[in-house]
Amino acid sequence: MMPNTTIDMSYIESDHVVIISSKNAANNNMRIAVIGGSGFVGSRLIGLLQTVPAIELLNIDKKQSELYPHLTQLADVLDGRKLKELLAGIDLVVLLAAEHKDNVTPTSLYYTVNVEGMCNTLQAMESNGVTRLVFTSSVAVYGLNKDNPSELHPADPFNDYGRSKWEAECLLQEWYDTHREWNINILRPTVIFGEGNRGNVYNLLRQIISGRFLMVGNGENRKSMAYVGNVASFITFLIENKKEGYNVFNYIDKPDFTMNDLVYHVGDVLNKHIPTTHYPYWLGMFGGYCFDTLAMITGKKLSVSSVRVKKFCAVTQFDSVKVQESGFRPAFTMEEGLTRTLQYEFGSEGRSEKC
Repeated sequence: MMPNTTIDMSYIESDHVVIISSKNAANNNMRIAVIGGSGFVGSRLIGLLQTVPAIELLNIDKKQSELYPHLTQLADVLDGRKLKELLAGIDLVVLLAAEHKDNVTPTSLYYTVNVEGMCNTLQAMESNGVTRLVFTSSVAVYGLNKDNPSELHPADPFNDYGRSKWEAECLLQEWYDTHREWNINILRPTVIFGEGNRGNVYNLLRQIISGRFLMVGNGENRKSMAYVGNVASFITFLIENKKEGYNVFNYIDKPDFTMNDLVYHVGDVLNKHIPTTHYPYWLGMFGGYCFDTLAMITGKKLSVSSVRVKKFCAVTQFDSVKVQESGFRPAFTMEEGLTRTLQYEFGSEGRSEKC
């Protein structure tokens, strides 16, 4: 039996906290609106920020927050009128809302939510005199199999999600050209994992543990990943320390694991022997296309697709020197984040296997 998807508060409370100074006098707290804060990253971020007495929090999301309903106002990022109403009196906006899954249909939703949502947010901010924004973009703007790209690497997204995130960034760049007094911080995280998430990394870990894992390729492709506790801490760091200008940061927790390293670490943490048979790339892609056809015929969203096989086999390694030079220190190492996630999600399986 898997644990409940609700995040264990003990993990949140142990995250590194950066003390945020109040905006003005002691009785005039900084008011922060998190748009899209009911999800995985947003819940972790709110849990971190609400421990700081110098701020007031508002979560704006189209779905209710399981952990913080008392901080939540229901609204869609596509509802510009409602956003303008809710951002009254806000000092800083953290924009997390996005369409990001691999199998979103129709694909136009990526652009509707990610680009039009950005436009609505900027207009609502301007209407209320809000001049500070933290935006979570993605390393997907670089595309696949790039050579450890830094923030200066040309954009070359390979899918609609990446293209929509890049279009949102371009909109921000154009906005900043005429709003130089604004403070815009863009975070480009790699794939994020952690306790309570049910995304790509969780699905990969579950497949590895299940014994039905198929290793496509030689397993030496490196995968940059980011632990959610560190991502939330870095957003908090940006709020406190990057108060001027237009700043862009990749976020990756080092070191980068190869797929072979990841499989070994999973087995080591859970005390499981995980046999792996390597299958050639062409065979994996053929299987992915077969699943694409099956999904198209049945109208069902399947866990295997050609896009996911391509992403699995790709080198997704990114430069994080700018974050390292910023003065930020993550609360957890990559190994610690992965160990915490495995023990939280699959610890009972590991123990039963060990017995």
